[in-house]
Amino acid sequence: MANNVYDEHNIEVLEGLEPVRLRPGMYIGTTESKGLHHLVYEIVDNAVDEALAGKCDEIGVTILPANAIRVNDNGRGIPVGIHPTKGIPAVEVVFTVLHAGGKFGGENSGYKVSGGLHGVGASVVNALSDYLHVEIHTGGNIHEMKFERGETVKPLTKTGETDKHGSIITFQPDPTIFEETIYDFKTLEKRLQEIAFLTKGLKIVLRDERDDDNINERVFQYDGGLKQFVEFINTGKDPVFNEIFYVEQEKNGIAVEIALQYNDGFIETTYAFANNIHTIEGGTHVAGFRTALTKAINDYGRKYNILKDADPNLGGDDVREGLSCVISVKIGEPKFESQTKIKLTNAEVRTVVDSIMNEYFTYFLEENPGIGKTIIDKSILAQRARDAAKKARELVRRKNVLDGGRLPGKLADCSEKDPSKSEIYIVEGNSAGGSAKGARSPKTQAVLPLRGKILNVEKSRLDKILMNEEIKNLITAFGTGIHDDFDVEKLRYHKIILMTDADVDGSHICTLLLTFLYRFMPQLITGGYVYIAQPPLFKIEKGKTVHYIYPGEGRHGHELDDYFATTSREGVRAIQRYKGLGEMNADQLWDTTMNPETRILKKVELTDALEADLIFTQLMGDKVEPRKNFIYENYANVVNLDV
Repeated sequence: MANNVYDEHNIEVLEGLEPVRLRPGMYIGTTESKGLHHLVYEIVDNAVDEALAGKCDEIGVTILPANAIRVNDNGRGIPVGIHPTKGIPAVEVVFTVLHAGGKFGGENSGYKVSGGLHGVGASVVNALSDYLHVEIHTGGNIHEMKFERGETVKPLTKTGETDKHGSIITFQPDPTIFEETIYDFKTLEKRLQEIAFLTKGLKIVLRDERDDDNINERVFQYDGGLKQFVEFINTGKDPVFNEIFYVEQEKNGIAVEIALQYNDGFIETTYAFANNIHTIEGGTHVAGFRTALTKAINDYGRKYNILKDADPNLGGDDVREGLSCVISVKIGEPKFESQTKIKLTNAEVRTVVDSIMNEYFTYFLEENPGIGKTIIDKSILAQRARDAAKKARELVRRKNVLDGGRLPGKLADCSEKDPSKSEIYIVEGNSAGGSAKGARSPKTQAVLPLRGKILNVEKSRLDKILMNEEIKNLITAFGTGIHDDFDVEKLRYHKIILMTDADVDGSHICTLLLTFLYRFMPQLITGGYVYIAQPPLFKIEKGKTVHYIYPGEGRHGHELDDYFATTSREGVRAIQRYKGLGEMNADQLWDTTMNPETRILKKVELTDALEADLIFTQLMGDKVEPRKNFIYENYANVVNLDV
């Protein structure tokens, strides 16, 4: 019989960096591409901490052959002396002991503020690397040390003399840990550019040396810091005034930096950071900023009689329409809502940001009366549109109550009431809708056909958007509401599947739907509820067998050629190119696109909010020139375009 005794022998003790290798997801979130790139950010963050301390002004990041990474900086160099309690070199402590580093505050702290994983970053990277090599220039000497999978294999050794200072860290991610080990240049480029914006004056050089014949290099350095960040965010948008408001102040040990500018669009774009960490869900720094912005604008409007006595105060949503803003705070002991650090919770930060923003933005309005009036006039228009939208929402709510909460008439709902087991297909047109309704599994699959192309929400105010019948049907079917009314707990389907034709019009409709979801229900995307169906491009009949070719099965535009490059054409009687979903009968649509056992779905994920914002503005906004430039830059990647 098995021994079922539970005693001291069942308690496992993981030594050193063993827990990181055993459960890497606990430390870097995932072992997929995002986690792979996170290793680079952790080492870069340590170098940035040197820059924030005023000890470093240049960082280099190089992708080496075989996808190794080298990060170098001209900071002070990692300390090489013997640690007073560990009895080993301090650099060895940094790379082999969790929660060790100069970032924990107190009199002996090496840094006033820091980002990263608070002292575990370097050791985690070491633990998850096949090898890691450290070269340190400090005190006139060069020291080197090497590790393999977290274990020291070459002790700290003096290897020469130097007149330089700084650290050079080279590592190779462990292929037994990561599902992929190929670094993406553009992914690193976006994050390093963001860091350069946030660290005024810091020079960051990114090089890709994987191809000797095509070495790629980008240099980021922004002496204007957040002001240039706002200019970048407003790419493709028309500012309503040229001046960028900027303030940089410190109070009670909290450094606050804010830059903002208004554009003639309807979308608020605010990015918030704490110690250079992007707090995606905001937090106390954002709350303090918003309170101060709303108060300063209302007070200014009352003082100069732009807002009359009978006028209601402008709301927060009103004064933020068309706002592009970056908020950055640096604090010695940041507190976050969770390990993922997406929301700052320090209560004292709200008060400090509120105070600084209110004082200096009021000065800005007083010194620029024309700008002050422009902001208030724009906010009043937003308020009127929002009031109209509120009436439209209330009308929809009243109608739903009178109708007994009736769902859209064209919706073929599923019988399953558990949202986690339910999915909805959004399809274009009655023809495709008819095929989908005939193909679906009625128990778990709902189908909502849309009539033509929905409204482009990037170019429309909220009142017009909420009067659009197709958008109202989407909102009603999902059940969550939008904006402040959004409640993910009310979501009726945990898979929202966009299923459009595999042609230009279908792609456009899919993009319009994604634009609506991103701007009005972004939580559906970040929560992992949105998917794109992949209908086949071709049906090949060969004897009694049928084979379908899907997008991505070969080179784009050459899928059929690539298929026959490895398969004989003998015996092929028919090849059908599917132009639309309506051309498929119900059985074909079920087998190829809707059967959970055989279908291909692409999950829509938000990996870079800034990049997504810029792309939606570029492709869906009012300005034609950015779209033309995008086409010119990317047309070569589109082969055999189906028009």
